[in-house]
Amino acid sequence: MTTARECLCCQEMRDENEPEDIMDNPPLVCVITNHESFHGVTFHREVLETALADCKVTTPPKTKPETKAVEILRQQEKNLEVEVEECRQELLKIKEQLCNGSTGLSHNCDCSHNHSGLPSLPKDTPTYSKNMLSDETKESLKKPTFDIWVCEADEMLLLMEHMFHDLKLVEEFNINPIVLKRFLQTVQANYRDNPFHNFRHCFCVTQMMYGMINLCNLEQHMSRTDLCVLLTACICHDLDHPGYNNEYQVKARTELAVRYNDGSPLENHHCNVTFRILAIPECNIFRNVPESKFLSIRSSIIRLILATDLAKHGELLKAFKECISTFSFDDPTDLEMLRLILIKCCDISNEVRPMEISEPWADCLLKECFQQGDREKREGLPVGALMDRDKVSKPHTQVGFIKFVLIPLFESVAELFPQLETAVILQLREALERYQEQDTCEAGITETQKSK
Repeated sequence: MTTARECLCCQEMRDENEPEDIMDNPPLVCVITNHESFHGVTFHREVLETALADCKVTTPPKTKPETKAVEILRQQEKNLEVEVEECRQELLKIKEQLCNGSTGLSHNCDCSHNHSGLPSLPKDTPTYSKNMLSDETKESLKKPTFDIWVCEADEMLLLMEHMFHDLKLVEEFNINPIVLKRFLQTVQANYRDNPFHNFRHCFCVTQMMYGMINLCNLEQHMSRTDLCVLLTACICHDLDHPGYNNEYQVKARTELAVRYNDGSPLENHHCNVTFRILAIPECNIFRNVPESKFLSIRSSIIRLILATDLAKHGELLKAFKECISTFSFDDPTDLEMLRLILIKCCDISNEVRPMEISEPWADCLLKECFQQGDREKREGLPVGALMDRDKVSKPHTQVGFIKFVLIPLFESVAELFPQLETAVILQLREALERYQEQDTCEAGITETQKSK
């Protein structure tokens, strides 16, 4: 008589007539390398022996394959004990530092954000599931037209998690799904509640990069490591942004400016916070990557985040244009240049989106700029360009930015990826035309008022 038995961890149904030798049927007890991290289950010898007995599989002599399976499970058990102890020691160290308060950074900031030298750690791991996403949402997420304003905080986390799964980065880097959730949640906790440089901006930039990867078929030209570096750099590129730009940091001689010798102080700080988060074992999505490869990934992420400093825009665009005519996807130097330009595109890509999505971003940015201008006035500092609410015109500012920064940047990239012409550049030209009309109208009103 044929009966069925159920696999203990895969829940697969096995036919009792199959060979009794457990190594001929590995999924029954999941003695497969890395299954512990995938299923979140650690097998103890007693559990294994009980399972074998329940399934009426005779435990063979020690010379049989089952002995090797038990040895593997014992080694996994030892490895887990080591990881738990490392995590415990790390948490004790964090607790001691927080109690002593000796690692705090002075941000020269009047906000109520946590300014300790350690990243903010969320209390709970998110319980959402990537299966909650509809097929329609998944497809929409791949396009520049995706509406980032409709997403709540947990939904943004869910969507970013989906990007890692969809690009097969979880498999490539053997990332524990719980670690990925914890990493994303910790990143979210370390973005401040600024009008513009907040977690939604982080999500916006990351979603645009995900869209560019799909729109430009970058999976055909770049490795999984390249894609992971691009996505991770976007997620972390503005971590702990104080809401006051590099110009203010230098003028006010903040601790960040002093620490980084006035050289891209904010971007250096974003890198610092990024790798403080990744230094926490429960947040380290690269914990299963060999050390040599991790060092390469770290170096690439740092270069990408530093490239988002707008002060470097002209220099990077010039270098990219010089390599376009001879560009080769097989040349590591050309690919590196492309990655730097891509993160710049995504960081300032709001006007690529439809007007109802992009215009609120312009308002958010001006609000943050004006807050800085007000502070500069209070502190007796020179008021930076675009920071004075009494002098700045939104349409005029947008015209200059789209015409002289965005269009030349995206047109250069479109020389390698012609599909951007209709998907991106057309929208930029429409936005430019719209703001030019508003600017002309506003200038006419101002002139009329002056003549009275």
